[in-house]
Amino acid sequence: MKVSGRTIVKGVGVGEVLVCAEPISFLGGVDAKTGIIADGPAKGKCVKGKVLVFPRGKGSTVGSYVMFQLKKNNAMPVAIVNLESEIIVAVGAIISEIPMIDKLEKDPFTFLKDGMRATVDATNGFIEVKE
Repeated sequence: MKVSGRTIVKGVGVGEVLVCAEPISFLGGVDAKTGIIADGPAKGKCVKGKVLVFPRGKGSTVGSYVMFQLKKNNAMPVAIVNLESEIIVAVGAIISEIPMIDKLEKDPFTFLKDGMRATVDATNGFIEVKE
């Protein structure tokens, strides 16, 4: 299945899907050293090497820098998929060079599940999963 979306940050990321049903605050919500989520339903799961799917970001503008720290610590996701991007996560993805898309043609929470293998081709504006 291939679903088109809007490119926020160009690039390609391939990995296992991690779905977080709630918005993420990278400041305090994700450990910058390990990539482990600190709160919410995905608490204890790690974003490192994952196609991270969540509705949108929340919280402090420092969250963008925390995303950059994830990159420096080799703990960042390989790609990000949002329902609708907001500035904090978009800036974090830009400075960290994390491929990112949003506004998919189909709600990602209806077809993406934890553990699926997905390719996010943000250069061409789509996500693809094998069914």
